[in-house]
This record gives sequence, structure tokens and C-alpha cells, in this order.
Amino acid sequence: MANQKDRVKFNVGGKTFETTATTFAVAGRNSFFGALFDKNWNLQPDQSNEYFINRDPDCFGVLLNLLRTGKLYIPSNIPEKLIYDEALFYGLLDHVRSAKWGPFDGNRLCLSQSIKNHAAAVGTVIRASPHGGCCVAHGNVVHVYDWMLEEHPPVNLDFQKVNDVGWIDEETFVVGASERQGGGGGMGLFSASTGELRHRFQVTMWDQLKGYTAGALCSSSDKIFSSCKSGDNENGICVWDEVTGKLIDCYEEPPGSLLDRSLVNADRLQWLHGTNCLMVASLAKNETDYSLISLWDVRVKKKVWSWSNSFQYSNGSWIKYSGSSMKTVRDVIAMEEVNSLCAVNQYQEFGFLDLRSSRELRSVMGLSFLSTFLTSNISEVKLALHDNQLLLLTYGGISVFCGPDWERTSTFRLPDGRRSICDISLGGDRLFTLHEASNEFDIWETPRPPII
Repeated sequence: MANQKDRVKFNVGGKTFETTATTFAVAGRNSFFGALFDKNWNLQPDQSNEYFINRDPDCFGVLLNLLRTGKLYIPSNIPEKLIYDEALFYGLLDHVRSAKWGPFDGNRLCLSQSIKNHAAAVGTVIRASPHGGCCVAHGNVVHVYDWMLEEHPPVNLDFQKVNDVGWIDEETFVVGASERQGGGGGMGLFSASTGELRHRFQVTMWDQLKGYTAGALCSSSDKIFSSCKSGDNENGICVWDEVTGKLIDCYEEPPGSLLDRSLVNADRLQWLHGTNCLMVASLAKNETDYSLISLWDVRVKKKVWSWSNSFQYSNGSWIKYSGSSMKTVRDVIAMEEVNSLCAVNQYQEFGFLDLRSSRELRSVMGLSFLSTFLTSNISEVKLALHDNQLLLLTYGGISVFCGPDWERTSTFRLPDGRRSICDISLGGDRLFTLHEASNEFDIWETPRPPII
């Protein structure tokens, strides 16, 4: 039983609730209640020994019961959207989300719903937000959805084609677009709730502002990275300060190198938190094209590891070689926990590169490719990673690989009539898959285990 000092009273919209401070401790320090009882706030109750909150009392009761039991029950007379809005105010969205579906488990994924819109162009890019929403690029328009999958005002870039989108936090995302004739393009930071342009990231050359094309994007805790090309001037990977928007660095291959365009044409960027390195991958577009993957250490501002399927690094320079048995790399993802990098080819074979020698700049001359469950020659394949689960998405299905030997543990097929997958993204315990040549995307979630 709770002692007298532990008991607290709330007057929410004129209705009194009595519970314990221990119950609200479940909400966490980052919630409304964590701040309320923080000793630095020192909020005092009124004369009736109650804390007054000017919010909806019925929703408060639902959320209070969620904190008490861990279960979410929404009466039929309360709109579900209202519960979510109140949960957002109290900082309890994570609790509501975990009560609706379980933590992400690739082996138990289920298709929960599909969303179709009426955009003029087909979707090309989908990116999950940290809390389970997403944004989808259709030509020059980005459609934004919150974690309830309700659409917010879209972002329209006029005639500029969207190349990539990256979430900075739950409320802001950055869009990279192509430069059109006469200028434009580049990157902008937008509000997820209103679509308002909050900041434009600029490139200055010889004290002049330049239009540029922003390609692949990613971000660290304080920096934003993008592959950039400005007119006839090759830029490379540009680095901006996330807070000020100031261009602070640019990574470039040595001029005249066989691979001096590899950074400009980068298809994948990934920030490696544990090593303060940026993975940059230029992927092959066809059988005769080359693939190049490198790591750049932001502390020393130089490349510290490289691999290519068509070049080898020797005596300080890249040399093209022939007769390689390497496959064409179509997607790649870094796995810091196992010091590896996973690559997949158009035949849906994947293999691993050892990153433990990342302090030595060298070319790894072989991939140990492992055959997967499909054998047809299909070029569109995608990789995703969550904890120790590797997901391989192909034309009609999803395969999950786990364990020290990355054995296939599950396979999911797309419903009949679905088109091929052109892009995927994972965030907020959800997997999003975007269909090729269709304005439709699917949401995959992990159902909660049954109550015994």
C-alpha cells in the first residue's frame, strides 16, 4: 500500500484523480510528470492539495490507467486521435506505442496497413521518423505522416527533384534536391507538422553563394552530411553544423584520381556513432560499373578505410584491375556491433567486409558472399538493420537473418498483387516499404505477444 506522502491528487479539467507518485515515476524523467516532480521545478499544489492541469479528464484517466497497468484501453466514446494528442502533451507516446504493438522483432513482423495517396508522381524515397511516422518523396513533393499515419501539410519544392530525405528529430527533417537550370536545388530544413522551411543550407565558393545538387543524406548528433555537386565544380561530401546551418567541412577525393567523383556520386551515407566515422558508398548501376565503399574519420578529416570491386589501393593510389570475381554491389549497411559491413548484389547474395582494420587505409580484395533464398536476376534489393537482425528486402518478400553466422530465420512474402519494393526504412519499431511505380506504402509492425 502507498504511504500518505506518496499519494498525489490532480484536478484535470475539473475532475479529481488520486494516485501515487510511484505510478508517475513509470512515465520517465522526460515526460510531463517527470518534470512535474523534479526537485528543480518545485511546483506546489493549490490550497486543496491538488495539482491543476487544464486538459481533457477522460483522456487523462485512460493514460493514468496505462501507467498503472501497462495496458491501453480506449473507451468507444473517446476518439483515438484525442488520446494520441494528449499522450503527446504528457510525453507518453512511447508508452502508448509500446502498448499497441511490441518491440520490433523482424521474425514476427506483420503487415498492419497500407496507405495510398494521389500524388502526381510515383514515390521514390521513404524515410521513417524516430517515433514511427514517415515522409515519402514523390518527384518534387514530400508527403509527411505522423506516427498515427495522419498526413501533415506536404513540402513542395516547385520544379526541383527530391533526391533524399533525412529526419533530424521527430519535428524536423532535411530534404536534398537537384539543382535546376539557373540555380536552386540544395538542402532545406523543414517542420514536420507545418511543412514550413526553417533553414536553407548554403554552399559558398569564392565568397559567392552557389546552387548545388544534394544527393544522399545522413546526420550525427550535431552534423548533417550530404553528397554535393555544384555546377561544373565537383564538391564531394559537404558537412554542415546542425544548429547554425554553417558549412564547416567538405571531403574530396584527390583531383585526377580514378575515383575522384565517387563522393559526389555517393548513393549511401551512414554515420557510425561508435567510431565517429562516416560510411560513404557509391554503388554500381550496371554490370560494368564499379562500387566503392569508404570510411571517413571526422576527427582527422580523412579517409581511413576503403574497398572497391574494380580497383585496388597500392602505393598510395587506386589502380584499376581486371578479371575480378566480385559481384555488383547494389546496397550496403554498416554493422558496428560486429565490426562488419554487409553488402548485397543484384542476385540477392550478400556478404561481409571486416572493419576491424579501419585505421589502416587498404582495399579488401574479397567478399564472402552467401546465397539467399531467391535466385532470379532482380536488380532492386535493399538492406535494413535493427539490433542484431539483418533484413533483406527483394521484389516480393522480406528475409530476416540472425545469429553469429547470419542464418535466415524468417521469410515474409508481400500480399498478392503488390508491386516490387523500391525503397525501405525502419524507425519507431516500424518497417516501411514503398512500392515501385505506385503511390502506396506498407507499414509492418510486431504484434504484442498474447496475454496468457
